[in-house]
Amino acid sequence: MIHELKARLRKQISEEVSALSSDYIDTSDRGIFLHVAMLEEFIAARNIMIYFSVKREPATLEIAKAALSMGKTVAFPFCYRGGKMQARIVGSLQELRPAMLGIPSPPDTAPVIAPGELDMIIVPALTYDSKGDRLGYGGGYYDRYLRGIPAFTAGLARERLIKDELPTQPHDIAVQCVVTEERVFVLQ
Repeated sequence: MIHELKARLRKQISEEVSALSSDYIDTSDRGIFLHVAMLEEFIAARNIMIYFSVKREPATLEIAKAALSMGKTVAFPFCYRGGKMQARIVGSLQELRPAMLGIPSPPDTAPVIAPGELDMIIVPALTYDSKGDRLGYGGGYYDRYLRGIPAFTAGLARERLIKDELPTQPHDIAVQCVVTEERVFVLQ
């Protein structure tokens, strides 16, 4: 039952994303970047994992560029079939190459950073709610990866897509902070 509800929500939110104007997307991306760049946790973090945004997801490349220019260790997800994922370090965004699902990823020769060494993880989702619960894409990669990791977790979302409440299951992992173009709410 909850799987069907999540599937319907994924379809509905995907339609909402498609209906957003390019101007709104650009404005939203700039606002999200500025809010992330001012987060105390981002400024203090030495080791950060960031996902590579695709399609109309909140843009992450400027965040990654800023982190690299600040001398931070920047990692991107390296995914395996079966829902397994590692954080692999890059020294430059030029190292990223299309991988699983065509999403740019570090090469399989890039160094792995242990989950416990990460200070901050920026987590992808279709959207979030006001409690930090996320509606992901259904693969469960991040729910498995985040379990038991002490890193500060932040989700990026467009303000117009934030929901009051999302359906959750016991294995779902909420983020500690949600960043939109209009606000930052720290939850835990």
